[in-house]
Amino acid sequence: MEKRNAYQILAERGYIYQCTNEAGLIELFDKEVVTAYVGFDITADSLHVGHMLPMMALSWLDRCGHRPITLMGGGTSMIGDPSGRTESRQLMTRESILSNMAGIRPQAARFLSLHQGGRALMIDNSDWLLNLNYLEFLRDVGRHFSVNRMLAAESYKSRLEEGLTFMEFNYMVMQAYDFWILYKQEGNKLQMGGQDQWGNIVAGVDLIRRLGGDEAFGATIPLLLDPKTGAKFGKTNAGAVWLDKHKTPVFDFYQFWRNTDDQQTASLLNLFTFLPLEETRYLAALPGRLVNRAKEILAYEVTAMCHGRPEADQAYLAAIRTFGAADPAGEVRTSSAAASLTAADAQAEIPSVKVKLATLEEAACADLFVLAGLADSKSEARRLIRQGGAYLNEVQVSEKAENDPVKGADWLAGGQVTLRAGKKRYKKILVD
Repeated sequence: MEKRNAYQILAERGYIYQCTNEAGLIELFDKEVVTAYVGFDITADSLHVGHMLPMMALSWLDRCGHRPITLMGGGTSMIGDPSGRTESRQLMTRESILSNMAGIRPQAARFLSLHQGGRALMIDNSDWLLNLNYLEFLRDVGRHFSVNRMLAAESYKSRLEEGLTFMEFNYMVMQAYDFWILYKQEGNKLQMGGQDQWGNIVAGVDLIRRLGGDEAFGATIPLLLDPKTGAKFGKTNAGAVWLDKHKTPVFDFYQFWRNTDDQQTASLLNLFTFLPLEETRYLAALPGRLVNRAKEILAYEVTAMCHGRPEADQAYLAAIRTFGAADPAGEVRTSSAAASLTAADAQAEIPSVKVKLATLEEAACADLFVLAGLADSKSEARRLIRQGGAYLNEVQVSEKAENDPVKGADWLAGGQVTLRAGKKRYKKILVD
């Protein structure tokens, strides 16, 4: 990669919302390999789309030759961050936290060089938080915190009316202490996090100064909101969009990105892909219907990053089979691997079965789904049709048509028909 200032790359792609000392941080990135961290509380065994922004920011630092740290909140997760919450988080056991951490590590490794010999680190803050001596901690660290200033922080102020526990009140101190420990042990000079973490991050910068360290820095990443609902990006009616395909199937994950709001296409391409800025600007400026091509590429790139290219290929081709290609003529120029996949590929990927012409001429429409192996019995095929999940050449089969004879159907002359059951199960019948 071209030698460029990593902070400026983050800023121009839209990752920076606030910074404690921008000029100083730009200078720091110019003169040394910077160690920077983002903290993640371990509240589930998978990351979700909301975690991807800070992960992408760390990934850019990794790609630029710096040293990112993913700080797993094995200790702080036992308290729970009150930021952005209207009520206390459910308390977690140490066992569930460790289990969750095991699920998250391979997902983080898709963004960062966590392999042996890689620059990136994953560290658990329970290594120092679980064995703290409370009295010593109060004397050495707690004395540097003003209760008045803490109560003025937005993360606490918004919770006072609803009720803020003393346990949660300690969270800012714990997070600041994390920064101090990483500063001492790893030479970490930068903490990043969502914009709702500003108060906690600044507290860490201040603690390092009070404890005699050199200048440390903090930067926040903007929170993305759905322009229509105002909800946090990555939240749907069904809940969070997860990176674990058992929680959110790969096709649904792809479709989440494909169906994002047109207004967000530019920022999402900049924030969630590694495509060059010149290309993201070109894609975001595509006119009319071609904006959907930009969103296809966005969906493909993010799916490939989180699930691997083979899974992204399958999701992309399944979407083309279901909804058609946004740019079937191939007008849009892109370096994305999605450009090598076409509508013809989508048809070629469909498994097929040969059926004798005589058998087909004696069959009814519902029988086709049994012959193709998409239903185990004719009654199951009828159920599929009545539930609206049966398609013939991408035309939904109506309940009235389930007993229509196949003999004389237009597609027989062409020698094949494509069947779909539900969103993703396809089979092609070839006339033998």
